[in-house]
Amino acid sequence: MNKKPLLLVLLITLLVSSCKTTKPTLSTMNHATVKLLKEYDNSIFSEKTVQAKIKLDYQDPKQSQRVTIRLRMKKDEVIWMSASFLGFPVAKVKITPTKVQYYEKIKKTYFDGDFSLLSSVLGREINFQQLQNIFLGQSLMSLNSQFTSETDGKSLKLTPKNQDELFDIFYWINPSHFKLDKQEINATKEKQILTIDYTAYQNISNTYFPKTIVIDAIQPKQTTHLEMDFRNVEFNTNLKYTFNIPSGYKEIKLK
Repeated sequence: MNKKPLLLVLLITLLVSSCKTTKPTLSTMNHATVKLLKEYDNSIFSEKTVQAKIKLDYQDPKQSQRVTIRLRMKKDEVIWMSASFLGFPVAKVKITPTKVQYYEKIKKTYFDGDFSLLSSVLGREINFQQLQNIFLGQSLMSLNSQFTSETDGKSLKLTPKNQDELFDIFYWINPSHFKLDKQEINATKEKQILTIDYTAYQNISNTYFPKTIVIDAIQPKQTTHLEMDFRNVEFNTNLKYTFNIPSGYKEIKLK
C-alpha cells in the first residue's frame, strides 16, 4: 500500500469553501423552488447514529488503492473511521466539531488538534458539518439562499441566482425522495471542479441513505477519483468512539 497518509486518501476530494448565505423570501423565489426546498428540508437525516462498512476505491494518476472503512457517526457530534488494507488495520480518525484526531500505522504519525490539518491537506477551509453532509447525501452549503430550479434529466437542478465570487455551485435533487443526486463546485479561476455523485440510495427503516457515492476532483495537474460503497448500514445503535494514539508515534507539525 502506498505510504501517502490515509487521511489524504479519505478526504482529498472534499475541496469545499465556506460561504455566507442569505435567507430566502417568497417574493424572490418561485413556488416550485419553495416547495422543492421544503421537501429537501423534510428529507434531512434525523437519525441519531450511523454505523456502516465502506468499500473505498481511490485513484489518481500515480496510484490506485482499495481500503475498507468502518464508519461510526453520532449526528452533529462525532465522525469515527477505522481503515484497513487487506485485513490489516492501517489508520484511525476521530473528528468532532472542534477537533481532529488521526494516526496511521505505516509511517507511525499522528495529529491531535483542530481543523487546520484538514484545511492544510485540502488547501481549503472545511468544517464538521460539511464533512458530515458528504456522508448523508446533503448539501455542502446551506440551501437557505435564493435559487432557481429546473428539470435536468431525471433530477431537479438548483442554481443560486447569485453565485459566489470564487466558485459556482449546483445541486441536483431526486424528485422521488428529495435527497441529492449530485452536487458540484466549479472554481473556474483555479481550474478546479469537485463533483459528488450519489449514484444509488438504500431505504433503511424508511430513511434514505447513500448506497454509492462517487467523487471526482479535477485540478490543473491531477484528477482524483474516489468511490464509496456503503454496506451493513445501521441506525440508532449504541456505538463506541474509542481513540488512543499509540506511544512512540511522531506528531504531525503544521508549518
